[in-house]
Amino acid sequence: MRASISTRLAVMFAVASLGVFSLVGFALWHVLQRELCRHQLSEVNTRLDYAGMMTGRNDNAEKWKMLRTKLDVLTPLDRRVRFWVVGPDPRFEYGDASPVLRERLSTHAEGPLDFELEGRSWRASVRSIAANGERPAVQLVTAVDSASFRETLNVFAGALVVLCLAGGALVGLLGHRIARVGLAPLSSLSREAQALSPRDLSQRLRLSPLPRELADLVSSFNGALERVERAYAQLEGFNADVAHELRTPLTNIIGQTQVALAKERTAPHLEEVLQSNLEELERLRGIVNDMLFLARADQGEEALDRVHTSAAEEVSKTVEFLDVLLEEAGVSVRVEGDARTSFERSLFRRAASNLLLNAIEHSERGAEIVVDIAQRKSEVRIAVTNPGIPIPEQHLERLFDRFYRVDGARRNSRDNHGLGLSIVKAVAKMHGGTVFAASTEGHNTVGFTLSAASQV
Repeated sequence: MRASISTRLAVMFAVASLGVFSLVGFALWHVLQRELCRHQLSEVNTRLDYAGMMTGRNDNAEKWKMLRTKLDVLTPLDRRVRFWVVGPDPRFEYGDASPVLRERLSTHAEGPLDFELEGRSWRASVRSIAANGERPAVQLVTAVDSASFRETLNVFAGALVVLCLAGGALVGLLGHRIARVGLAPLSSLSREAQALSPRDLSQRLRLSPLPRELADLVSSFNGALERVERAYAQLEGFNADVAHELRTPLTNIIGQTQVALAKERTAPHLEEVLQSNLEELERLRGIVNDMLFLARADQGEEALDRVHTSAAEEVSKTVEFLDVLLEEAGVSVRVEGDARTSFERSLFRRAASNLLLNAIEHSERGAEIVVDIAQRKSEVRIAVTNPGIPIPEQHLERLFDRFYRVDGARRNSRDNHGLGLSIVKAVAKMHGGTVFAASTEGHNTVGFTLSAASQV
């Protein structure tokens, strides 16, 4: 099970704070180490100055005995502080320096010195004392045991580790609580979203009590719900239209077949029934093929077999193909303008044919249909205009919806099942274009565009 947002935020807070505390603790540890070292050297140098002053004044063996006594007094019982005097004359030495120390001093005349002796670590300072009287030149060593300083550092480091871990845990706990309080609106929003019911698609999430970030999210979500509601309403209407369009030819086929089978019929009569049924079946096949084509377009299928040619030439060929229908309807077609672009011929002709059929159906005898072809910036525009009854504005937006007709009286037309303009829209989409419709001054214009993606 995945961790909740509050838990993940708490862990991130804890890790971040632990990292910050660790960096701060590491810096403090180094500061303390440096100060302790400075304090040790200061103590060593203070004792070195005092011992060096006494050593420099002693110039014979008798006085040296007094120096030994004073250095014994300066050496504490725990021998945390030590003194050594090393030179070529044993009479003027102090502290029984070991061979290891003597070897170190042979290469280190003056200055700070760290060494191990008798299982203890020492921080020392060395000073050369010039010869005086009987006493030859000697080296004075003052050392302090580093154990106490090292123990202090260890205790401090342990305390830092404990405090960092405790601080990280505390920040994690507080962060979890803060995150839960901060995410309370999100939890409330989640419960509200779970309460949405598919039975009421008009439900929306509330915006007022939410912070700005969630308000933007809820606004986008409500917009999606609104689009889903519209799509669902269109789908319901589409399903009803599909059922209606399929029911009509099926009812005709079944009715005619039942009548034909009700009694004996002659062969010519049965042939007539079969011919009528064939027409209805052809209509059904057309609807199914158009629906399959639209489904492919909805799935993002694009026009592939494109050629670069004249749009006016293809429109003219489509007009020639519809010549018989134009004569029967008593209308003419005039093609204006031209543009060379890339498109799939079969799809382009199908869209142009549907636009022309739509214009023929809604034109009076003697009318002239104008096909205007123009290139505007990065797109080619094909517009079909015919004189006719003005189309109300509310219908223009839905002309390209499937099975949608402005004139409901023609819903049972045997020649048109309401997918022509939907196919035009699909063809435009497959070429990266759009569709448009307008109705002004007694002329209705419907068309589509090919976008720059279609250009060569």
